[in-house]
Amino acid sequence: MPLTPPTAEPPSLRIALLSDTHNAVDRRIAEVVEGCDLVVHAGDIGSPEVLARLLPKSGRVLAVRGNNDTPEQWPRGTERCLRVLPEYLSLDVPGGVIVVVHGHRVNPAYRRHQALRDRYPEARAIVYGHTHRLVVDDSTQPWVLNPGAAGFTRTHGAPSCLVLVATPSDWRVDIHAFRD
Repeated sequence: MPLTPPTAEPPSLRIALLSDTHNAVDRRIAEVVEGCDLVVHAGDIGSPEVLARLLPKSGRVLAVRGNNDTPEQWPRGTERCLRVLPEYLSLDVPGGVIVVVHGHRVNPAYRRHQALRDRYPEARAIVYGHTHRLVVDDSTQPWVLNPGAAGFTRTHGAPSCLVLVATPSDWRVDIHAFRD
């Protein structure tokens, strides 16, 4: 009788999605991040120290610049870090592509999700911030995800983030919202 090799689990990646920290990270968000493989920040970061506090297992943190990520609003001496932040990221992950933008340039707001889908049809998911409102719009592809505010500014009741678990065949989004 032939032996069948054990089936290998498909590679998976746990990606913390967050936005709008505005120079502060809720400690519970930082704890969620620690258990992830990668962190993706959709802008309005506030300082390089915020990115340094968001270290997942791999140590990889990727971020885009938001409308409040300007030399006037960041600590003096951090301009070099600010200059290297892109306005757009496209990430190949197991099972598809994630596009990351802050979202402040996509108007009008009432058509934002459709406009993002029209701009980035190659994506499996589009992550944006700016509104500070947690949204998981997986009604059609590409998904449009807003992790809400991970800091303390305009949290709409709860600091929040999302964790995308991506495998080559399946994606799942876990919501982490922390009410006091």
